Amino acid sequence: MFKEADMTFAKWVFKLSGIYGILILGLFYFMETNPLFNAPPAITHPEYYYGFVGVGMAFQVVFLLIASDPLKYRAMMIPSMIEKFSFVGALLVLLLSHRVSAQLIPAGILDGTMGILFVVSYFKTKSD
Repeated sequence: MFKEADMTFAKWVFKLSGIYGILILGLFYFMETNPLFNAPPAITHPEYYYGFVGVGMAFQVVFLLIASDPLKYRAMMIPSMIEKFSFVGALLVLLLSHRVSAQLIPAGILDGTMGILFVVSYFKTKSD
């Protein structure tokens, strides 16, 4: 049986992830044309860029929804884990094939850490 501390843990994990993600992804709406931000090659399909940011923002809202009631929305933790680990996996492949800059490693570490915390939250909120 889960404990209240486990619920609190899950609430904080998803709340912090959602707030952090909204703050970071919100900045992307203003950075498409920033030459200091863009690594070559230039963005040639802005619809992909803004589509990524929009889907990312939607998932931040999902994280906040999960934080509101981790037991009720526990099933949504699974696609949330996929969201985190798919980026980490893609980043690892792209880094190993020298297709992205090593500057993205901290973002991968952060998403991987959040993904692990999502897994922990999932198991902590399991009812017997």
